Amino acid sequence: MTMDPLLLTGDVDDATARLLRTAARFDAADLAAPSLLPGWTRGHVLAHLARNADGFGNLLTSARTGELIPMYASAEARTADIEAGAPRPPGDQLADLRRSADRYAEAVAAMPVSAWAVTVQTRRGPWPASLLVWGRLRELEIHHVDLAAGYRPHDWAPDFGHRLLREVATAFAGRDDAPAMVLRFDGSSHELVIGDRAQAPVVAGPAVELAAWLTGRSPGDTLTVTPDGQLPRPPEWI
Repeated sequence: MTMDPLLLTGDVDDATARLLRTAARFDAADLAAPSLLPGWTRGHVLAHLARNADGFGNLLTSARTGELIPMYASAEARTADIEAGAPRPPGDQLADLRRSADRYAEAVAAMPVSAWAVTVQTRRGPWPASLLVWGRLRELEIHHVDLAAGYRPHDWAPDFGHRLLREVATAFAGRDDAPAMVLRFDGSSHELVIGDRAQAPVVAGPAVELAAWLTGRSPGDTLTVTPDGQLPRPPEWI
């Protein structure tokens, strides 16, 4: 999944602008309403996205300077910051979201070419810094859906859906708790195989819909299964 990170910066800018437009519509009651994530309000989701921008910015700065800067001070500090940020007034939420996105963009712009190859330590393990732009785009697009405010997986760009599908399918292929399945998308003969192909049903549909289903953002009711039967039950992704 190697890609020049700068090729995705425009997509991150566009996704950020869409998110800000959605967030600008929220009043206090909207922010206090449940999101699609269990136990989190919309305010939690926005606070998480703001702190995620700062966390990725920390890692970019670490890659650029050689200083060991963690993504978050600790797991407990991350949780506390989200909880503290969730109940803020709409104006404070929106301003924080904007400022943190600007700080992230400045960190990307400051990266020299050589720094993108540096390995940094994310919450999910070591990553090359070059993956941090994709990681930010993924956070923006998926959590925008989690706001339950009209933005849905079918609004994702096809390129994003394809990349997310391949990432998730690759992750599941290395897990013992993922059911066997063959993923066939967009009428293509190309397939992604998870588990033992001999025991695997074929699940077919648009790449975006497959990605949404595998990540728990869609029930998969537009997908087909061959031979006829129930959709497999993917494990929790991340």
